[in-house]
Amino acid sequence: MITRELAVALRDAGLSWHPAEGDRFQLDLPDDVELEAEADVFTVSEMTIEARQTPSGTDLAFNGTTEWALDAVTLADAVWLPREDQLRELLRGTFRSLSRLDDTFEVVVEIAGETLRFEHPDPSEAYGRALLELVSRSR
Repeated sequence: MITRELAVALRDAGLSWHPAEGDRFQLDLPDDVELEAEADVFTVSEMTIEARQTPSGTDLAFNGTTEWALDAVTLADAVWLPREDQLRELLRGTFRSLSRLDDTFEVVVEIAGETLRFEHPDPSEAYGRALLELVSRSR
């Protein structure tokens, strides 16, 4: 799983999220709201956390969650933590390879004719860093 910091960087760079069953996220509430649940990782599931379209956008509704007093949050109050397969899919045609090196993984992408390499001990993080470069260049 990618770090929260990388997930926030991807969001801030312009990566959009359309919540789907199985997606993981963390809360990202305003600084004046202190909530221990921000460290928790939640999963979109029609049984517990459902993405609902509202006139003002998408809300994440917490169905039957009794351990804390949130009924729903807006999509803007959540940070998507994409899975490795989602990151690879988002790289689309730029993705060239994933290789296991001695103590790290290397993701190779090609963006605008330039071959770029991203290394990290966690393959998801290497994919995420490559995607951050792609999203940042596409703005």
